[in-house]
Amino acid sequence: MSSVKDIGMVLKDKSKPLKDRFRALFTLRNLGGHEAIDIIASCFDDSSALLKHELAYCLGQMQDRYAVTALVEVLEDKSQEAMVRHEAGEALGAIGSPEVLEVLQQYAADPVVEVAETCQLALERVRWLQSKQNETENLLPNPYSSVDPAPPAAQVDIMTLRTNLLDESLPLFQRYRAMFTLRNIGSREAILALAAGLKCKSALFRHEIAYVLGQIQSDACVSQLTDNLMDSQENPMVRHECAEALGAIATEESMKILQKYLQDSERVVRESCIVALDMSEYENSGQFQYADTLQKLTKDVNGVEASS
Repeated sequence: MSSVKDIGMVLKDKSKPLKDRFRALFTLRNLGGHEAIDIIASCFDDSSALLKHELAYCLGQMQDRYAVTALVEVLEDKSQEAMVRHEAGEALGAIGSPEVLEVLQQYAADPVVEVAETCQLALERVRWLQSKQNETENLLPNPYSSVDPAPPAAQVDIMTLRTNLLDESLPLFQRYRAMFTLRNIGSREAILALAAGLKCKSALFRHEIAYVLGQIQSDACVSQLTDNLMDSQENPMVRHECAEALGAIATEESMKILQKYLQDSERVVRESCIVALDMSEYENSGQFQYADTLQKLTKDVNGVEASS
């Protein structure tokens, strides 16, 4: 039995702790290949919206056109949770293949606003890639190696970027571009500008703000993330992302906050706190960051395969 199949068995085993299944998922993402994609795609029948959301995220980050069919099926499946369909749409944009333009155009008018906004953004990203504009813009490098739903903006003045980020009359794609430039700058001033976005109207936008704050891993935004996590009226998709961001920041304060929400009434929030606390343990272990640990595991697996 191949190592990919072994890891896939952990991912597919619904009796396993969620944190173990997440580690298996991210290891499969790092390994890549059609077999890994097939295993990941086979898990969209799971009862955990959080896990399915991460399945779609990983398929997008792998940027393999082989995953397009599975992601389109998830996007089109109205029985899937909004956060799962949203992530499938975002993943199609991350892959960036022109073949997805028609389906993204169709779902850009979806009655679920988070899905519609995601598909609008994904459309703009694919068109931006096609336009070759990316070859002429002088953009800040992305220090996080993530495939983002929009490129950074060419503008680097923090006050201008903050104004554009918070201007709800601007197209969402333009505001996202400001968001990713502020993330790439990463200064305290940039972080506080981003955190102000947690009060904007769009749940999709607030969710992405929380995601990038988690990438930065600064304790400058713990109170703002906590406010949104504590708000029981907040969209669960946003609360989940705030929990994961607090786990990535991994301070003693953020870990105590996450402990309080392990019994939250929203399943996706409870499960996010479990995964976030697991991330916190890795961040504080003094050995590897969470992602680095997964990459090490991937290298170990590849070494086993090479020697077998």
